[in-house]
Amino acid sequence: MNIHEYQAKQILKSYGVAIQEGIVIDKKEDALKAGAQLRAETGTDWMVVKAQIHAGGRGKGGGVKLAKNDAELQQVVDDILGMTLVTPQTSKAGKYVSKVLLAQDVYYPGANEPDEYYMSVLLDRTTGKNVIIYTTEGGMDIEQVAHDTPEKIYKEFIDPTLGLQAFQARKIAFNLGLSGNAFKEMVKFVNALYNAYVGIDASLFEINPVLKTSDDKIIAVDSKVSLDDNALYRHKDYAELRDESEEDPTEVEAKKHNLNFIKLDGNVGCMVNGAGLAMATMDIIKLSGGEPANFLDVGGGANAETVEAGFRIILKDPNVKAILINIFGGIVRCDRVANGVVEAYKSIGEINVPIIVRLQGTNAEEAKKIIDESGLRVESAIVLQEAADKVKQVLA
Repeated sequence: MNIHEYQAKQILKSYGVAIQEGIVIDKKEDALKAGAQLRAETGTDWMVVKAQIHAGGRGKGGGVKLAKNDAELQQVVDDILGMTLVTPQTSKAGKYVSKVLLAQDVYYPGANEPDEYYMSVLLDRTTGKNVIIYTTEGGMDIEQVAHDTPEKIYKEFIDPTLGLQAFQARKIAFNLGLSGNAFKEMVKFVNALYNAYVGIDASLFEINPVLKTSDDKIIAVDSKVSLDDNALYRHKDYAELRDESEEDPTEVEAKKHNLNFIKLDGNVGCMVNGAGLAMATMDIIKLSGGEPANFLDVGGGANAETVEAGFRIILKDPNVKAILINIFGGIVRCDRVANGVVEAYKSIGEINVPIIVRLQGTNAEEAKKIIDESGLRVESAIVLQEAADKVKQVLA
């Protein structure tokens, strides 16, 4: 689950991570009042107005601007709040900005140019360890740094049974070229950041940039935090931070039915039980000349209700030209799924795209008979290649 920058910063702050302070608003008329409050709390004169959307590259799209006085502050808030922001990480349609963060300007005029670093914490699945990735090239796209100057990217792997060791935090500060008070501040920052990552069951922390101020303070100027959905039951207060308006509406609806759904850009809808089978199904669709329109895993408890919900979600995509249902009947019986398909089809009414149902496993023959005798516009298959051939035929 992704959260907004202002939410992420408050979580980091609660773990002792130094942050760029700010106030979030959702009404243009609150700009000057919030600016006065932030000025009183931080002593800042200049402020940065940041669009709050779940996407990076906001500055490149005009979603991050500096305001040097009240007049500029009001103008910038008027420009950003309510705009549709298109960035390198959004679709062409962009994202609507319903909130902005008024943040203290940390690049003080007349002071020495501050240093910017990049730092992220995530799980390295190859080693089974958490890893802190960091570089002196902050403020840039990490992919570009990795491509152009890979030698400038450092990785510190952390054994989850031991946690972050003191020498590792010092090593990170040393590799970033720090000394004196800045060195001590970075060690403190790294320890607090890692404790926050573990403490909230995050799947990703990305701080870009981490800033060394002119007085050797280390602060998080930006923050991208993703929480592990599977651990949200342990963090009900964080679960409430979900902003469904930032998510794909079909994915939101799928979650309400306990369906694992990810929208893609293809023309063949998929309904499958099991992630591995879903990946194989998408491969077979591509080999048949199509492109998968989604990843939809109905899990092991497929019934008429879940199948109907899956149908309705898939059919909301106007690009879908066919639907392939691929079920392996291990936990769930194939005849139960077949009855669910028939009931769901009748409940929805006329479906204007061809449906291919491949059922294999427990009671597969009985399931095929149910589909074939339903009188509906549904074709059955037992062998995966047969299902693939049918997909190819309907797309021809």
